Amino acid sequence: MKSVGIEALNVFAGTCYLDVEKLARHRGLETARFHNLLMKEKTVALPYEDPVTFGVNAAKPIIDALSPAERDRIELVITATESAFDFGKSMSTYFHSLLGLNRNCRLFEIKNACYSGVAALQMAVNFILSQASPGAKALVIATDITRFMVVEGGDALSQDWSFAEPSGGAGAVAMLVSETPHIFQIDVGANGYYGYEVMDTCRPVPDSEAGNADLSLLSYLDCCENTFLEYQKRVGNVNFAESFGYLAFHTPFGGMVKGAHRNLMRKFAKANPATIEEDFRRRMHPGLTYCQRVGNIMGATMVLSLCSTIDNGDFSRPQRIGCFSYGSGCCSEFFSGVARQESQLHLRQFKIAQHLNSRYELNMSEYDTLLKTNHAVKFGTRNAVLDTALIPKARTVLGREVLFLKRISEFHREYEWTS
Repeated sequence: MKSVGIEALNVFAGTCYLDVEKLARHRGLETARFHNLLMKEKTVALPYEDPVTFGVNAAKPIIDALSPAERDRIELVITATESAFDFGKSMSTYFHSLLGLNRNCRLFEIKNACYSGVAALQMAVNFILSQASPGAKALVIATDITRFMVVEGGDALSQDWSFAEPSGGAGAVAMLVSETPHIFQIDVGANGYYGYEVMDTCRPVPDSEAGNADLSLLSYLDCCENTFLEYQKRVGNVNFAESFGYLAFHTPFGGMVKGAHRNLMRKFAKANPATIEEDFRRRMHPGLTYCQRVGNIMGATMVLSLCSTIDNGDFSRPQRIGCFSYGSGCCSEFFSGVARQESQLHLRQFKIAQHLNSRYELNMSEYDTLLKTNHAVKFGTRNAVLDTALIPKARTVLGREVLFLKRISEFHREYEWTS
C-alpha cells in the first residue's frame, strides 16, 4: 500500500491576540475556575479578518513553495469550517481563486462542528489512496473564528459567555495531503470512530453559540474512551500508555484535554496520580503549547495540536502520535500516524512559533471596542466597507504580506494584500 499523509502543514493564527488572564481579571471571573482552563492567550479576529483571510494566509506559504507542476496536481480543495458565511457558495472557491490554483479541481466545504478538519483530512487521504488520479494532491483548509458581539440593548457580556470567552479563538490550518507525507504519515486503517445525537453545543443562529458545558464535557470524555476502544479493537495489541510517543487531542481548552487523558490513564493503564501527571507533561503538553496561545479554533484545533506536537516534541527517533478529534453533536475519531525528525525540519520552515510571537497584543479597551464593531461582518452582510485603520498595527505587525477583507459588495467578498 502506498504511503499517504500530510506533505506540508502551516498555521495562521491572526494578527492580534489577548492575554486571557488579563481578560479574566477584567471580567471578574473566578480565579480558581479560570486557571483550570489551562489557557494563556487567544487569537482575536478583527472585523476585516474572516475565515477566508485566515485560510489563505495559512495556505499561501505552502502553495508558494511548490513548483508550477506540483501546484497543478492539486485536484481537490476542501474547506472544513463551522464559520461559513453562505449557505450555498463554498469558501473553497475563494481559496482556489486567491491561491491561483488549476481550474481542473474539485471545490467543496464540510461542516461538522469541531470534527470537520479531521473529516476533511480523512476524505483527502482516501482520495489519494483510491488512486483515482495517481500523483494527485489535495489541499485541506480548516478555518474557524469566534466573534463575540455586543447585542443591541444588552450587556457587553452575558453569563453564558463567562468561561467560553477566554477559550474561543480564531485561526486556520492548511494541509497538503499526498503520497509524500513529509510531515505526518497516516496509519492506514487505524481508525476508531464513534458518534451519536447529543445537544451539547451548537450554532442555531449564524453568529453565536448555545450549549450545555457539562454535557459537552461528558460527551467529549465518552467519545474519547469509545473511539480509543474501537481503534484498539480494529488495530489489535494497542496499549494506551505505551503505543504512542505523543498524543494530540482536540483542545477546546487545556483542562478538558487533561481530564480526558486522566480518565484514559486510570481506566486503561491503572496509573496513579503522579504517573498520570508525568505522562501528561511528557506526551500531551507539546500538543497544548500552541493551543494555549490560540484558543479553540473548532475544526482546526485537533490539527493545531498535531502541529504543536511535531514542532515542540523530541523526534530524534520516529514517534507514533495518537490523535483524537471530537465534534459536538456529535462525531469523533481516534487515529494515528508517524512523525520523524524530517517532519519537524519541514514544519519549522514555516516559523509558526515566530508568527505567534509577532502578533499584536490587544489591550482591554481595544478588545471591548472590537466587540461593538464585529457586527460589520455578520452572516448575511450584503454591503460593507471595512475600516482597516482599526488597530493599525495589525496591518504591519507580522512583517510580511497578509490578506485582509476589503469590502463586501452585493454579498461578494473582496480582499487585498497588505505588507
